[in-house]
Amino acid sequence: MRAGGKGTGGKGPGGKGPGSKGTGGSARGGKPPSAGAPRGKRPSHDARRRAAARPAAGEERAQRAPSVRRTEEPPKPTRAQVKAETAQVLSTGVQQLVVTADENEMRIDRFLESRFPQLSFSHIQRIVRKGELRVDGKRADSKDRLSEGQTIRIPPLKLEQQSERPRSAKGDADTIGFLRSITLYEDDDVMVLNKPAGLAVQGGSGTTRHVDQMLEALTAKDGQKPRLVHRLDKDTAGCLVIAKSRFAAATLAKTFRSRSARKVYWALVVGVPRVKQGRISTYLAREEAYDGDQRMAVAQHGEDGAMHAVTYYAVVETAAQKLAWLSLKPVTGRTHQLRAHTTHIGHPIVGDPKYFNIQNWELPGGIQNKLHLLARRIVLPHPRGKGTIDVSAPLPPHMRQSWNLLGFEDEHYDPIVNAPDE
Repeated sequence: MRAGGKGTGGKGPGGKGPGSKGTGGSARGGKPPSAGAPRGKRPSHDARRRAAARPAAGEERAQRAPSVRRTEEPPKPTRAQVKAETAQVLSTGVQQLVVTADENEMRIDRFLESRFPQLSFSHIQRIVRKGELRVDGKRADSKDRLSEGQTIRIPPLKLEQQSERPRSAKGDADTIGFLRSITLYEDDDVMVLNKPAGLAVQGGSGTTRHVDQMLEALTAKDGQKPRLVHRLDKDTAGCLVIAKSRFAAATLAKTFRSRSARKVYWALVVGVPRVKQGRISTYLAREEAYDGDQRMAVAQHGEDGAMHAVTYYAVVETAAQKLAWLSLKPVTGRTHQLRAHTTHIGHPIVGDPKYFNIQNWELPGGIQNKLHLLARRIVLPHPRGKGTIDVSAPLPPHMRQSWNLLGFEDEHYDPIVNAPDE
């Protein structure tokens, strides 16, 4: 037999070696046949390429899984459940809460309202005022703003279980009808209400009917309830801005915080300021009155709790040098700022139960002993950039009566429009 012929040894160098035909080994080059190919039959080059690019069956299922898997969000707890849980948590002892990214720049009082709907506004103010609440170990004011990551110490509080008032379709319909009747402006994001004098904006001790509670009747199907973005005193009438969405609430809060919202108030004051247009700049701090009530008083810079307050004013009309119609433009938004400032310059607002300090002064006949202060006008950019919202409120009935009696024309030119915005 010639050397290199067919046999177990195969050909010489370069010839067929072990694993040639009949041995049952690999095909040429030592490569195994593709999976699924008929035994002994080599797949084509294109078939091998497609097989290499195709993921394994297990891998394919893993890749498809995220696209078809559906997760359902847990049901949102009701307000009653949140209140019950809050009462349970608050009674257990001191809590340490961490400010989240969504709560960055939020005021302390609004942080507490959001986290603990069981707490009333007056209750929140009390624990802050007494120093029971601490931010990073330090005392804080209810209007201070929080930063993400800060730690809030909440004291143990014993709260009585509050029974949830049953909601009725008729009650909600009546509330909605009332809110619609006092609406001055509305779109998908914003409402501006003409708040009546005597109606509280938020709840407090002994207050069961207030705007914040009424807004629950307007809660949308997705659970979003219209929100307050600023406040008016209970006895002040006029423009009150409401956010109808979370986006609008966050944007409008920044607008008020940056003082981009222009506000004009009308007031009837005792006497006539000697300077017809002026600027009032003081520091105001909270003080405890002899009757236990809270008032704002002029303070010195650096005093505990003292905050700078600026108001521009202009005399619009006068009545026999005994009364004056003032147009007021607050630059800052301190508690009771206009009431404290007008009293500071010697011209308190007629009917003010807290700040009127002129002894033996009698109301002229026909003028009611009610606070003569109106949030007349609000001008602010729309939260979605849709131009400017500019709304004016009419005089409330008791102020209309006084204006008619004194011969004031409410269409009179308002000189405060020329006052600076800062």
